Amino acid sequence: MEKEKRPGAPEPKGILASIRETGFSLEKLTETYPELDMLKNVPQNPQYHSEGDVYCHTRLVCRKVTELEEWQELTEKEQELLFLAAAFHDVGKPGCTRLEDGRWTSPRHTIAGEKVFRAMAYRQQRRFGLTWEERETTAGLIRYHGLPAWFLKKSRPEFDILKAAERVPIRLLYLLSKADIRGRYCQEPESLAEHVELFKEEAKERKVWHKAYEFANSYTRYEYFHRDNLWEGSRLYDETEFDVFMMAGLPLAGKDTWIRNHGEGMPVISLDDIREEFGISPGKGSSRVVQIATERARERLRRKEPFIWNATNLIRENREKLCGLFAAYKARIRLIYLEVPYVEMLLRNQKRERYIPVHVLENMVNSMDMPARWETHDWLRQ
Repeated sequence: MEKEKRPGAPEPKGILASIRETGFSLEKLTETYPELDMLKNVPQNPQYHSEGDVYCHTRLVCRKVTELEEWQELTEKEQELLFLAAAFHDVGKPGCTRLEDGRWTSPRHTIAGEKVFRAMAYRQQRRFGLTWEERETTAGLIRYHGLPAWFLKKSRPEFDILKAAERVPIRLLYLLSKADIRGRYCQEPESLAEHVELFKEEAKERKVWHKAYEFANSYTRYEYFHRDNLWEGSRLYDETEFDVFMMAGLPLAGKDTWIRNHGEGMPVISLDDIREEFGISPGKGSSRVVQIATERARERLRRKEPFIWNATNLIRENREKLCGLFAAYKARIRLIYLEVPYVEMLLRNQKRERYIPVHVLENMVNSMDMPARWETHDWLRQ
């Protein structure tokens, strides 16, 4: 738990200010943010990383970032965010690295790294000092930093590029991957570097180099990311007939309050209310709760009746199942994401009548997938 501020104690400068004040030095940044120590002594496959452990590689990447030809073209904020992403780009490896058939491997470390960084920066918000946008941009860069080097192996490379562009600035992603390749000693650095340059050209051709792709409308955007082989330049007629609001966010983030203030009297299917109705404690019986809620949702969907689905909805796989169900009935899905500081969440929980065990909250923080714009028709953060 993040420590309370002592009376008279100076406000933490935040990690972006520390990055600049330490002269973009990973070693000096580690002194202030010892979380980076976890990268030390984590082995890597010498075929791709003969330079040493993860920290050694990260040190090289951070150095290469500042030596990029494009570095001086970036704004100060872009430089800081890019360096931050470089410093933490392999933060998922300590928990993923294992020995398989005599080789060190780190499967899905980018996915794990996104979650590790988000949880770290969320819990320690006062120390890290990141806004939501800064935190999520960095988490997204961590998640997708391997894409430029390997996008050609994807079954639909353009699809993955457009999806990444919904989350992160593609130009910064390109620079991070470029530094990642230069900051290693491997057997085929030239081919990987060529792939990164091809990624740049593809991103420009797909018109996502400077911003996310501009679909004809939000309905077309949703369909593109949920259909096979739909051309991004299509203009589809919006076939939605009614609204379904999907709440998302950690417990005690204010979802019930938002519904009272903005729900306009719509029916609410609440997983918490179902737990209370059937006497099911938090952290238990989740499948039964979801089954009951889904049956109630189907009844309203068949009647084309707008409603609010009120749950944490923190796992992307679960959200995708719900969105598929809602969309099948031609509902327009409007996702509302809410968040409060970590310390505030814990304080609210202590006062809550339906107390949630802390370990349950901690598991949610560690495992949450931040909702992305491509998942639904409309996306609102409050």
